[in-house]
Order: sequence, then C-alpha cells, then structure tokens
Amino acid sequence: MKTLDTILLAAMVTWASSAMANDSATLDPGKHVFDKWCVSCHGVGDRKPGTASLAAKYHGSIPAALEERTDMNLDFIRYFVRNGVLIMPAFRKTEVSDADLAALSAYLSHQKK
Repeated sequence: MKTLDTILLAAMVTWASSAMANDSATLDPGKHVFDKWCVSCHGVGDRKPGTASLAAKYHGSIPAALEERTDMNLDFIRYFVRNGVLIMPAFRKTEVSDADLAALSAYLSHQKK
C-alpha cells in the first residue's frame, strides 16, 4: 500500500510541476512585463497611484486600470513608457527593452505583436 501511495504522490507532483511549467510558458510576455514594471502603480485595486490618478482624471468615463482599457494603441503606450508623464518616470531601454516594450504595448492594446 505504501508503494501505491508513493507512486500516486509522485504522479501528482509530476503533474503539478508540468502544469505550472505550461502556465508560465504560455504567459503572455507583455503580461510578464506589465507585472514586473507597471502593476504596482497601474494595477486593479486600491492603493495604485497611477490607477487613482487616471480615475480622478477621467471621472469613470473610461476604466482607470490599464489592463481594463481598450482605447490605447501601440504608439500611445510606447510614448508614455519612454517619456513618462507627471510623476510617472520615463523608462530607459536598459530598464524596458524595445522587445519588452513591444510585448507590453501589444498586451495593453489587446493586439498581437
């Protein structure tokens, strides 16, 4: 019986590891960039200064959280990432590479690269 339990446990661990590896492999690269650089200010929820600033600016006429917006195009996103605005810093290519910026722009504009 212990052998069967050990085999079942090993199978479950192998399956879980495989599932987690597949999830990270299919994670949108733009989502990964967003989670690394943007979510702390522009994510959904309370205490996100970028989201709060956009909520105050737009008074609910468009979503304040960037991932919920559908009105941003690739050039718009690239401009603000590279140039910043108000208290948002500009991100250099050494921080957000051109490839990462392209992935982020595609993710936030809901377009494929």
